[in-house]
Amino acid sequence: MRILIVDDETLARDRLRRMIETDGQHEVVADVASGQEAIKQCEKLRPDVCLLDIRMPGMDGIETAQHFLTPEEPPAVIFCTAYEEHAIQAFELQAVGYLLKPVRRVDLFRAFSNSIRLNRMQMAAVKNIDANRRTHVCARTYKGVELVNISDIRYLKADQKYVSVRHVKGAVIIDETLRELKDEFPDLFSRVHLNALVSTNHIIGLEKDVQGQIGVRMHDVDELVDLSRRHLPAIRKVIRRL
Repeated sequence: MRILIVDDETLARDRLRRMIETDGQHEVVADVASGQEAIKQCEKLRPDVCLLDIRMPGMDGIETAQHFLTPEEPPAVIFCTAYEEHAIQAFELQAVGYLLKPVRRVDLFRAFSNSIRLNRMQMAAVKNIDANRRTHVCARTYKGVELVNISDIRYLKADQKYVSVRHVKGAVIIDETLRELKDEFPDLFSRVHLNALVSTNHIIGLEKDVQGQIGVRMHDVDELVDLSRRHLPAIRKVIRRL
């Protein structure tokens, strides 16, 4: 099996690599120190298994695993952690490998033999281990994997089955729906149109365009975001609270 190791501690990565390479039956294709780099390497290398630490600075292991869920087959994920309380919950799921640090060789190879690929139902169960929601959305562009911080998003527009994400550095397309995003971040985004959400904290105010149509003016964005009459009263209330 082709294995990707993800841990912010160099010693932990080196220890896992040594255990795996002494076996001669598995290959470590890469080891990285962050969730962001893990997503990029997973897209590039297509490993069979990812050994994934949970508590890492920035993007933690739970969120990193969420970003592995693409229409293609994701890797099997084996979580590694020093925190027993998470392990107990994970073992009850009986769907994802979960090892306590320091990882024992016998447990590691048993997890390899029993590893299964995550599906969306299993990942939904794993999300219950940690109440933290995503801090980034993930887009796949001609450059590869691009991560956009939620705080950098200014608005989202639906276009057929995709959503365009306008952020402070440009725009990307993601394979998610506005409804899913609104449900996940109800306090961060406000609906202004059937096909558009805006970042509530970055609304400047309402403004008319050259045709007299009212739109939403956002921080760091030149263009107005279309506002439907249906959502005008609700947006006015939001602006009054800002």
